[in-house]
Amino acid sequence: MQVKRKLRIVHCFRSPVGGIFRHVRDLCDAQMADGHAVGIVCDSTTGGDFEARLFAEIEPRLALGVKRTPMQRHVGFGDLVAAWRTFNIVRAMQPDVLHGHGAKGGVYARLFGTMMRLFGQKPARIYSPHGGSLHYDAATMTGRVFFALERMMDRFSDHILFVSEYERRTYERKVGRPRAPNTLVYNGLNADEFVTVATAPDAADFLYIGMMRDLKGPDLMIDALALTEKTTGRKLSAVMIGDGDDRDAYVAQAKERGFGDRITFLPAMPARAAFGRGRIMVVPSRAEAMPYIVLEALAAGRPLIASAVGGIPEVFGANSPALTAPSENAIADRMGFALADEAAFQALMPEQADLRARFGADVMARAIETAYQASLSRRA
Repeated sequence: MQVKRKLRIVHCFRSPVGGIFRHVRDLCDAQMADGHAVGIVCDSTTGGDFEARLFAEIEPRLALGVKRTPMQRHVGFGDLVAAWRTFNIVRAMQPDVLHGHGAKGGVYARLFGTMMRLFGQKPARIYSPHGGSLHYDAATMTGRVFFALERMMDRFSDHILFVSEYERRTYERKVGRPRAPNTLVYNGLNADEFVTVATAPDAADFLYIGMMRDLKGPDLMIDALALTEKTTGRKLSAVMIGDGDDRDAYVAQAKERGFGDRITFLPAMPARAAFGRGRIMVVPSRAEAMPYIVLEALAAGRPLIASAVGGIPEVFGANSPALTAPSENAIADRMGFALADEAAFQALMPEQADLRARFGADVMARAIETAYQASLSRRA
């Protein structure tokens, strides 16, 4: 029997927050359990106390460590010094697999993996878009620049991993059919996440968990809550949990809509500690790839209203009554629908057995390792 090769794996990405960081941590755990040596390279200027605690938890277990260095959000001339510094960090880690996540991580992984050939190293260059630059409008100058860069970098990719069929279709439409081998691998949850979280006795009517930025739709949630209150004639409440530069603007918006004392804003916390704080969860995103928070909430048995964007319909089914357009009117309509019969709305959520089979962390990790090993075999 052939012994599986143990690898040196480096995950490279910019911002250690949200779904990308969650995805990388899960992969690190699975890959370490398989005996691989794993490391992380990411930006040192983003993330707060919550992320610092997550790093403190995982760093001692990573054989290749955590290397944090300043990384600009966009690729440009001002990024050259940061890129060269990051390249030297990655090269010193001597990876067999260099896995880039998101737009910046994807550029770095494929560029650095190619440059390392000059030093006798030939890591497999793996790219996971996680939405990233695919969110840009192809009709804008920014979009055209990013998609031209994606087309160029495709030539230096050994494998592309898409987290949803939507993401793959978007890549083909905006960038082109990938030359590199590619695989659809859904984000996955750990076994202990498929346990129901109870609703707190003092839970609010609605719950938002996510980054405080317009892309995620906190403003839509607040306006939809105001509309729902008007149409139902009920005094409603919400809890909104997350960090971000726009948080103060949403606090002000809540006060302007008359919810100053009925929308509670809390900092980022582990999702399972937050789920019980609201009876019905809302994911009002304007754009997504395959958000972890949707999978986590459903695995925890939470009823959920979600925007029908990105890969979210692939979780629920395209015709699910839980799906909505990302607008305050459409979200308010779903809020009223859910409030009318909460038990019936709960029954509309996907079956737990189906979720486990499609979105298990073990399923995700096996598929990604298969892509790693195939890429290394082709390079050999």
